[in-house]
Amino acid sequence: MSELAIKIRIADRDYPMRVDVQDEERLRLAGRLLGDKLREFREGYGIQDKQDLLAMIALATMADQLKVSKEKDGTDAALTERLARFDELLSGVVLTR
Repeated sequence: MSELAIKIRIADRDYPMRVDVQDEERLRLAGRLLGDKLREFREGYGIQDKQDLLAMIALATMADQLKVSKEKDGTDAALTERLARFDELLSGVVLTR
């Protein structure tokens, strides 16, 4: 894999990274989204300390990830149940020629 040397700016600090070419766009987007969240939390909650901002964003992000994971698990279980019912229906079908 080909690697690039990039810098991602987070909370007014540059973080140099070596990344695979295919990961560059995703990481740059993540950096921009994090910058947006920093502004949102600073303006919405009046938090000025960068460490506090980053901690609150990390907490909110983890809570969102857990919610999405739980919803995905529920969706997967519902899909598995539907497929099992569909399989039962199909197993009762007799094909004749």
